[in-house]
Amino acid sequence: MPSLNNAQSNALAEMLRITPVVDRLATLFVDAGHELHLVGGSVRDALLGRLGNDLDFTTDARPEQIQPLLTSFARSSAPGGGVWDIGRAFGTIGCRFVDGDGADWVIEVTTYRSDAYAPDSRKPEVAFGDTLLGDLVRRDFTVNAMAIALPDQKFTDPYGGLSDLAAGRLATPGTPEQSFSDDPLRMMRAARFTSQLGFTPDEQVVAAMTAMADRISIISAERVRDELCKLVLTDSPRAGLGVLVDTGLADHVLPELPAMRLERDEHHRHKDVYEHSLTVLEQSIELERDRGHEPDLIGRLAALLHDIGKPKTRRFEPGGKVSFHHHDVVGAKLARKRLQALKFPGDEVKAISKLIELHLRFHGYGGPDGTRADARGGPEWTDSAVRRYVRDAGDEVERLHILTRADCTTRNQRKATRLRKAYDDLERRIAELAAEEELAAIRPDLDGTQIMELLDIGPGPVVGEAYRHLLELRLDRGPMTTDEATAELRQWWADR
Repeated sequence: MPSLNNAQSNALAEMLRITPVVDRLATLFVDAGHELHLVGGSVRDALLGRLGNDLDFTTDARPEQIQPLLTSFARSSAPGGGVWDIGRAFGTIGCRFVDGDGADWVIEVTTYRSDAYAPDSRKPEVAFGDTLLGDLVRRDFTVNAMAIALPDQKFTDPYGGLSDLAAGRLATPGTPEQSFSDDPLRMMRAARFTSQLGFTPDEQVVAAMTAMADRISIISAERVRDELCKLVLTDSPRAGLGVLVDTGLADHVLPELPAMRLERDEHHRHKDVYEHSLTVLEQSIELERDRGHEPDLIGRLAALLHDIGKPKTRRFEPGGKVSFHHHDVVGAKLARKRLQALKFPGDEVKAISKLIELHLRFHGYGGPDGTRADARGGPEWTDSAVRRYVRDAGDEVERLHILTRADCTTRNQRKATRLRKAYDDLERRIAELAAEEELAAIRPDLDGTQIMELLDIGPGPVVGEAYRHLLELRLDRGPMTTDEATAELRQWWADR
């Protein structure tokens, strides 16, 4: 965390950078008889030296007064500027502004607010306020309850946000009980800020979160989902997920996560599944970066949830071993159910569930000496097996590469090296076959129209059966010529 002096220097530098844009906006509001303050996360990020071009403001003006002022501001934009009022019911009007250097600015101006949740409501009761201090006290944390008046740049910090920022501390402007009662989603934000900002919730915040965890149930699934996604997409989500679990919030929003904290038997005959899953998530993020990808929600959730089937499948076997047979299949079903309950889009649910179901497919590919072997340490995988691996992964093959590699958390360096070399070999073989056979788009060597013409039949189930037969041949043998595929089709038809 920056010291107070560094934070003030950061803020000065950031304010100098944005002054040409914000002063023009502020002049419009002041000339119209209104106040305008840079506020919340924008002030916090300025103090941290990480302010972008998305700026949040608050004002005493009402939405119907804000909109014409922003419209006037947008008229001075280079091409591409504009105004939107999608948040009008909550007092927010937005604007995109393109400055003379071509830089994009996204600006949102919100009327002072004093809204809160009723005890049994899933939506806040929107109420506009009249003062800056009244607006700041309703904000979630002190580090987000600071403001800078414009254009004179007077700093307002009534709740010690600057000191808390320098200390890396999450505290609330009023009591945490009142804050979380007003908006229970703030408890999840505390977990997110733990990861996103590297801050630590103070004891009172943690105590209130623990005591009030069940109040999160009044928040809509969509808002819970969005906050969970923001947490998972931070650079280091482990700490924030730990806050969710330790306070009991995860029991209500993602109960499969704390359920992985299985009791270890006295002989410690299996890994700590919860800690293993967090490590897999961390390793998948490292691989995501190393392989040149942007933060990937689907891959990260698959990593976090890949072993959620283990609690339901754990068995103590004769001889002291512990098994988790079919935890991949069970886990995929559990993930699908949970993600649907959280209102994730169908394509994301499908992709995450598929990755969980396939995450063991590779297991044991490399033999003891690093040579090729099948999943049980037997002979090397055939080209047919490699084709099926890619076919089953489909569009998720790159994510499956990352998940499978990340799933190795053993401290046995010889085993880790063997698995890494084996997967290197598998990826090489996939690349070779892909170059030879357009592996990612495997299709039978005859299409449905050709099948109907050759067999002199119309559309119907038989065409699908013939198609699947030719696809299996394609996977087993690789590409065939049209004549070879025709002969195989006619033989299949004769055998019927």
